[in-house]
Amino acid sequence: MSYAATRFDFRDKHAGYARLAQELAALLAGERDLIANAANTSALLFDALPEVNWAGFYFLRDGELVVGPFQGRPACVRIALGRGVCGTAAAERRTLLVPDVHKFPGHIACDATSRSEVVVPLIAAGTLLGVLDLDSPRPGRFDDSDARGLEALAAQFVAAADRAPR
Repeated sequence: MSYAATRFDFRDKHAGYARLAQELAALLAGERDLIANAANTSALLFDALPEVNWAGFYFLRDGELVVGPFQGRPACVRIALGRGVCGTAAAERRTLLVPDVHKFPGHIACDATSRSEVVVPLIAAGTLLGVLDLDSPRPGRFDDSDARGLEALAAQFVAAADRAPR
């Protein structure tokens, strides 16, 4: 399958995320490999979403989060559950919106240019797989509309991963 880059207009975030969901469905269709799907998902999000300087995955391995496919600057490799935004979202199994990462207790500064962050836990059949993490250099970049849109995209990703052989 070839992918033709589409420019997204996120002035209407609901419509933008709906179109992005269609693009993601096409990328995930017929592919069962978790890493391949994570790579394409992070590339799509990084390319489509404005003002994002990091988009990617951390997967739960032996009780800690380990970096997976991503787009952006090099990242922290391992994050303990409950530590930083990613570790907290994973431990609490809830989406975290952080308008200013410098005000988040225990924030892990992998990229000093990041100022805001949204992290969505990836849960399949009650099991935590990891998190989807997006950063922005603009404070307050992410809002509830982004959180809901990204949760829907994460659910698509998890549904594809859930079909993958273990």
